[in-house]
Amino acid sequence: MSTRSHRLTVRHVRDDEYAIRLRAHELHTDQPESDRAPSPIELFVASLATCVAHYCGTYLRRHELPEDGHAVHAEYEMAADRPARVAAIRVRVHVDASLTPQQKAALQAVVNHCTVHNTLRQPPVVEIRVDSGDPAPAERQEAGRQR
Repeated sequence: MSTRSHRLTVRHVRDDEYAIRLRAHELHTDQPESDRAPSPIELFVASLATCVAHYCGTYLRRHELPEDGHAVHAEYEMAADRPARVAAIRVRVHVDASLTPQQKAALQAVVNHCTVHNTLRQPPVVEIRVDSGDPAPAERQEAGRQR
């Protein structure tokens, strides 16, 4: 199975505000105290909610059900202990269309398997590496040998 890499860049703007560049888009994050933009945690929860909304809309269109008025509401709680993290997320899908019990069960199955939810259930490998303006010792040695 081949994978396709996607990229984005986050740059400091001021104080706790950061700009996210991805494709042709720019989003900002900030901390709630400044309130210039959503916080990273709010965007995290929003990514789950919008993914659920997308899967819901896709189901409704595929089954020729009205998608007007469908909405997703999410709330979250932070953990009281360490490490700092989101402890719970509750997502509620509202559909204005009348659904049969079978349609409701099928929609539940579809939204339970949105890509973001699947990622939370099977977390990706996360690698965080710190680079600085100074080359690492091994890189300095290698550069010295090449001269």
